Amino acid sequence: FFGFYRGVSAPLVAMAPMYAVSFWGYDMGKLVINWWEVEVRKQEPIQEFSIGQLCVAGGLSALPTTMLMAPTERIKCLMQVEEAAKGPPKYKGMLDCAGQVLRQGGVRSLFKGTFATLLRDGPGSVAWFGMYELSKRQFMHIQGCEASELSPLAVLAAGGLGGMGMWTVALPADVLKSRYQTAPEGKYRGLYHVFTELMAKEGPGALFTGVRPALIRAFPANAACFFGMEMSKSILGQFMD
Repeated sequence: FFGFYRGVSAPLVAMAPMYAVSFWGYDMGKLVINWWEVEVRKQEPIQEFSIGQLCVAGGLSALPTTMLMAPTERIKCLMQVEEAAKGPPKYKGMLDCAGQVLRQGGVRSLFKGTFATLLRDGPGSVAWFGMYELSKRQFMHIQGCEASELSPLAVLAAGGLGGMGMWTVALPADVLKSRYQTAPEGKYRGLYHVFTELMAKEGPGALFTGVRPALIRAFPANAACFFGMEMSKSILGQFMD
C-alpha cells in the first residue's frame, strides 16, 4: 500500500513554497502585462484583465516555479521508479536520493529535465489560471455577484476545473519529462529523442498514459488549492487593510 506514496516526500517538501512562488509569479505576471500596456503600448492602466491576459500571466508564473519544481520532480521520479524495480532499495529516502544524484552527476544532474518541466508547466499554468479565472467569471455571472462574494462551492468548482484543464494540457509533456528524468544517463540525447522513440514504439496514445487518474486527482487537489489561496488572501487582506 505504501508503495503508492513512494517518492512523495520530495514534492511535499516543495509543495507549499512551490504554490507560493506560483501565485506570486502570477501576480508578477499581471504587473508585467500592465506595465507593457502602459509603458509600451501607451494605454490606460488595466482595470480588468482579459482572460487572454490572465493566461499570459499564468504562463509567466511557470518561469520561477520551474526552478523550484525541477529538482524535486527529478527526485520523485527516481524514487518511484526505484520502488517498482526488483532488488534491494537503492535510496534510503529523499535526501539520500538527492545526495547520490549530486555525487554521481553534480548539480546539472539534479536539474536534469528542467526544460521538460518548463515545457509542461508553461502551457499547464496557462490552462490552470486561465480555466480557473474563466470558471470564476462564469460562476459570478450565474450568481450575480463579485469575485469576493462567490460561494465556497463556486470557488472549489472553479479550482477543480482549473486543475483538470491544466493536466489535460500538461500530461503529454509530463510523460516525456518523467521518462527523460528516470532514464539512465546517456540513454536519450534529449527530450526530442524521448518523443521520437515513444512515438515509434508506443504511438501517440502513450502521451496520455494515466490521464484518468490524473484528472480524477486533479479536481479535488486543485479545488482545495485555490480555495485555500482565496481564503488566505481574504484573511490576510483583513489584517493588512
